[in-house]
Amino acid sequence: MKPCPDTIQSPWGILALTSSPRLLAKIKTVTTSDQPRFTFTQRIVLAVLPRLAWTVMMTLSKTWRYELIAEEGAMAVPFDKKAGPEIYCFWHQCLLPSVPCYRKTGSVVLISRSFDGEIIARIAELFGYGTVRGSSSRDARKAFVELVRTVQAGRPAIFTADGPRGPIYQSKMGPIKLAQLTGAPIGSFHQEPASAWGLRSWDHFFIPKPFTRVVVSWARWVHVPKDLSADDLELKRQELDAALERARLRAIEHLGKKAAV
Repeated sequence: MKPCPDTIQSPWGILALTSSPRLLAKIKTVTTSDQPRFTFTQRIVLAVLPRLAWTVMMTLSKTWRYELIAEEGAMAVPFDKKAGPEIYCFWHQCLLPSVPCYRKTGSVVLISRSFDGEIIARIAELFGYGTVRGSSSRDARKAFVELVRTVQAGRPAIFTADGPRGPIYQSKMGPIKLAQLTGAPIGSFHQEPASAWGLRSWDHFFIPKPFTRVVVSWARWVHVPKDLSADDLELKRQELDAALERARLRAIEHLGKKAAV
């Protein structure tokens, strides 16, 4: 996609555009379209794969035995109730068991506008999640504004804290800034299966095996005051990392497993 010409940044450029309806229409199409364009093959995949994945995930999750735990002083979010204006974070590796587990909370999730993101968004919507589309490289400001409005309207937002590309076990600043602007607390949890297939991916992604036990571990919540400086925001991000790691290690310990690096 070609960028818009620099001339539109000046009054003379705007005048040139208004005198050329064809050029104006072309730029309007590029800059206002909210829907990504997909090839015929991609549209076929989008028509089939999300529902197939939803069916497999839902069927598999019905065999899992979830167990909820929380460290001292922490509030754990129940599986089967609507939640309020809160922010939830978890590591990307436990995405698969997390999706069906908290589908009834009414959460909204941020997902990229890529083709892969479109597949994930459609699966999430089949599970009952709301979606906001955008990423750090595309529509970031618009997506963040939508998340702020979502939380202010009384719905929870949920983040894969180190996703979608890592590095592993290092959260991004997005949840912290959202908490600062909305006053919403951040809840950190981890889901650890007793038995799973592990992938050789950057996030050590795992797929819980059928009929396994899955421990859902919550850490103490992180609160972000609105008047913090940039340095203090980074300290809060590190506090979020620590909470997520406590949740992960506590779940592993609860199952009597050895923690992976």
